[in-house]
Amino acid sequence: MKKINLKGVTTATWVRTGVLVVALVNQGLTIAGKNPLPFSDGQTEQAVTFIVTAFSAVLAGWKNQSFTKAAQNADEQLKLEKGKGVGK
Repeated sequence: MKKINLKGVTTATWVRTGVLVVALVNQGLTIAGKNPLPFSDGQTEQAVTFIVTAFSAVLAGWKNQSFTKAAQNADEQLKLEKGKGVGK
């Protein structure tokens, strides 16, 4: 049997494990007829919709959105320049 190495566990692993535990506890309480979260279904839906919209807005603003032909040509030129190793 392999030994568990807690020192080598990343922060991301701890966060994912914590979220899983919270989700399991929440699901168990819901099955038992308890409402563990002090939010209505409507409030939860609004919050999830806001988060998805905000994430989409940030992603769209972060990425280079090249709609014009000139912007697309500039993107292609940049790829060519990076491929040549210019400036090295």
